[in-house]
Amino acid sequence: MNDHATNPTNTYTVPSVSISTARTGASSKANELGMRAMQERAYAKRGEQYLLIKSPPASGKSRALMFIALDKLNNQGLKQAIVVVPERSIGGSFADEPLSQSGFYWDWHVAPQWNLCNAPGGDEPRTAKSKVDAVRQFLASNDQALVCTHATFRFAVDELGIQAFDDRLIAVDEFHHVSSNPDNKLGVQLGAFITRDKVHLVAMTGSYFRGDSEAVLAPADESKFETVTYTYYEQLNGYHWLKSLDIGYFFYTGPYVDAIHKVLDPALKTIVHIPNVNARESLKDKQREVDEIMHGLGEWKGVDPATGFHQVAAADGRLLKVADLVDDSDQSRRSQVLNALKDPAHKDDRDHVDVIIALGMAKEGFDWIWCEHALTVGYRSSLTEIVQIIGRATRDAKGKERSRFTNLIAEPTADQGAVAEAVNDMLKAISASLLMEQVLAPRYEFTPKDAGPQEGFVYNGGEGYQAGGSNVGVNEATGQYHVEINGLAKPATPEATRICKEDLNEVVTSFLQDKTTLERGLFDQENTLPEELTQLRMGKIVRERYPDLTEADQEAIRQHAIAAMNVTQQAKLALAEADANGSTAQGNTALIDGVRKFVNVRDLDIDLIDRINPFEAAYAVLAKAMNEASLRQVQASIAAKKVSIPEEEARELAKRALLFKQERGRLPDINSADAWEKRMAEGVAALARYRAQAKAAQAQGGPSNG
Repeated sequence: MNDHATNPTNTYTVPSVSISTARTGASSKANELGMRAMQERAYAKRGEQYLLIKSPPASGKSRALMFIALDKLNNQGLKQAIVVVPERSIGGSFADEPLSQSGFYWDWHVAPQWNLCNAPGGDEPRTAKSKVDAVRQFLASNDQALVCTHATFRFAVDELGIQAFDDRLIAVDEFHHVSSNPDNKLGVQLGAFITRDKVHLVAMTGSYFRGDSEAVLAPADESKFETVTYTYYEQLNGYHWLKSLDIGYFFYTGPYVDAIHKVLDPALKTIVHIPNVNARESLKDKQREVDEIMHGLGEWKGVDPATGFHQVAAADGRLLKVADLVDDSDQSRRSQVLNALKDPAHKDDRDHVDVIIALGMAKEGFDWIWCEHALTVGYRSSLTEIVQIIGRATRDAKGKERSRFTNLIAEPTADQGAVAEAVNDMLKAISASLLMEQVLAPRYEFTPKDAGPQEGFVYNGGEGYQAGGSNVGVNEATGQYHVEINGLAKPATPEATRICKEDLNEVVTSFLQDKTTLERGLFDQENTLPEELTQLRMGKIVRERYPDLTEADQEAIRQHAIAAMNVTQQAKLALAEADANGSTAQGNTALIDGVRKFVNVRDLDIDLIDRINPFEAAYAVLAKAMNEASLRQVQASIAAKKVSIPEEEARELAKRALLFKQERGRLPDINSADAWEKRMAEGVAALARYRAQAKAAQAQGGPSNG
């Protein structure tokens, strides 16, 4: 991974991510049953009643579900399988598959009348009755599989009751649409199914975090799921063709249609997502925006009558084919364009279309393997949506060696009224960038110092494990690294162990979505100690996310999450330094070398990791990329929000001070030269003031209340 700081005429870049892969081909290799690596891993858990599959776009989740469902129907006594998808367009992913031709025991078949995604009518309540009737008829039939939308399923459960689905498999695709919020109807219904405990559930998602503050499942329900994780790193590293993915966030000045062609390369197969009409980047005229984007690509030459694609003559003489998914004024033309894009006869035809311009479409589940560039205008509030959009460009295709995601965002400027909104967008963009570094990184297996070698790992470049040396182990099969850390707390319970192994990305996501964390970590570095972020803020997030765990387990999870985030960041810095020095390290080896460079310390300890600001590298790149006036304005906006130590933070500092006293035999000294010790002492003093104020208020109120 490395950073880029380029400056087109009116654009400025913020931290970018670039990952190079080894191209092992493992992602596409099939076993004797026709299963790829992720599918084989999921199938090994087929006997679980509740199964959560976390796997990136294009990794084969739909076919993994087919394998699992067929085993449950034929070997586990379940009556039927119901596949639930968020959009009708995704229903095609679960069409008939002759799996036996590749070595499996059975074929997957959905009778035409039971693929309700193909049935006429939308998913509104007024048109849903016929589809609910179809669900009722299916449940009474002897057929095995039905596919419907989330909306249809919700209506059917409302009308038929959860008991009607007993002894059946319910498979929910794009599971991040579910939420534990009582207002999320599907989430409430799934909670009821789990309470009744009469169905099997398979949940599938490419990004388990939702991108907002709501959890997907209540902790008690989530603990019942067995998790299968196949990481982005494994997926990309195992491709045959695609060897690098670049992710960049760009700020621009003026109308975005004047800046977009600085980052829109007509030579690349591109999906352009224009901003929502309510977004501040929008020109409030979506069709004008499409026209100006096409005008920037070249000279318009008309519309292909067969496909509905616009034809644009580019400056290099090529005739570009542009699919407009924004214009909904002519539904027949829109259907023609959609059908042309989905035409299976052209799935492997690279020259079928060159650019797709979309507004609310072509995101999750949209399968165009040739897409090399996902270009999005306006920040997307959901980190999940960003991951899904990036997934449009990460399909493996013959000859496609490089892909990229670019987010074009309006820069905060001195004459702009909505400065706070612009600053917020920038913070979110940096959050997404840091998150993707974590998502794209390999998984880490952290253990305390001298715990010994872990099975399946190769140490020190094949030289073997040596106590007291730089013990970085690599498991090529799983894409995991084993790193020893002195003083690392071990999780004590199976649930905490599972979280440390499977869910650190979700913990990091919550950390990055915390506005205070971002603001202080980026723009108040002089007054914010790293430990305030790594210990206090992350500690608070872990406690809120896992309230039922012991303090010891919460602390273990906190340490593992901060270690994963900072090891990734420091590896990135090591690679950036190597790039600057002309290193030729490539692919898988480069990232391993970056990790080794950071942990090539005799005693890498948790105290060292806690003293690293996770946002330091992001700020450094941002400072290089943005002009001074913009950066100062952002800093001023953040500084205006500064407050003294809040009571809750003072309480947490006091707790850390008690731990300090247990370790050192004395309380922290407010005059200490050590900044963290001084901050803990300030927290103790602040908490004492809060308690004194509360006691005084109580004393004053006592007589009058008597």
